[in-house]
Amino acid sequence: MFILESTSGRYLNYNQILKSEFTERIQKISVNAGFTCPNRDGTRGIGGCTYCNNQTFSPEYCKPTKTITQQIEEGIDFFRHKYNAQIYLAYFQSYTNTYDSIDKLKKIYEEALKHPLVKGIVIGTRPDCVNSELLDYFAKLSERYYVMIEYGIESTSDKTLEFINRGHDYACAVDAIKATAERGIRTGAHMILGLPRESNRIILGHAERISELPLTAIKLHQLQLVKNTQMARQYAEHPEWFKLYTADEYIELVIDFLELLNPKIAIERMISQSPPGFVIAPDWGLKNFEFIVKVERRMVQRNTWQGRLYRMPEK
Repeated sequence: MFILESTSGRYLNYNQILKSEFTERIQKISVNAGFTCPNRDGTRGIGGCTYCNNQTFSPEYCKPTKTITQQIEEGIDFFRHKYNAQIYLAYFQSYTNTYDSIDKLKKIYEEALKHPLVKGIVIGTRPDCVNSELLDYFAKLSERYYVMIEYGIESTSDKTLEFINRGHDYACAVDAIKATAERGIRTGAHMILGLPRESNRIILGHAERISELPLTAIKLHQLQLVKNTQMARQYAEHPEWFKLYTADEYIELVIDFLELLNPKIAIERMISQSPPGFVIAPDWGLKNFEFIVKVERRMVQRNTWQGRLYRMPEK
């Protein structure tokens, strides 16, 4: 049997898409605009998602007490020493970044876009926190800037979504993603692989279901148990609910997932990295690029690629 040794073309890498859209190197700068979430403030629930400790993905320069402009300037200073020439996307990452009045949201986004080195925005949000008026605004904005809306799907199982206190069902995610993509807006999604009570069979079913959605890109994250979360307490009391993968087991799972995934959906991330001192388990000691190298090598060994087992839905 002929085995292709090159890793290129094994999966659709979102970095390659960015390189095709921009002539200069592009870097995301996280911005914290001080939002909350509807499942934290009592609108849909309290306590937030059971796995979430927002401190794990907020850089030190990214504080809501600072203005948007200050955070962008400090973010640029943070990255400037690494690369001589680059441009930036303002990444509204913490909590739900469309959870406010549209007038306030416009003011926040447009402050970021006023910076001469910022060429677009990436908005992390929930599928139950967008509406037609806001999506129409994003569509207009995308005519002049790079705009991507990233939705937290996390799971396609309504039982799991209820268990982790998401406050919405999978149908809500489907509707939001379709409404966004229909307006020509780049649309991303987050999925967590290894949530409580989800077997490999259920997880691979997620790949088949999200393959039907008009997604631009996807971020995959292994489940990490993080300190000061409800899920960490659940694990202490009911470890039998959880399957904590070794790095090698997770690599196989990611590749199995990619084999079933629509090859038109770009891969933006395969693992998450919480800061040292927050992670309870698993802690593999791998950087993102180190993990990707391992995945690519294993894909060569398995002679496989994204979409190898993908089947287009019948109309």
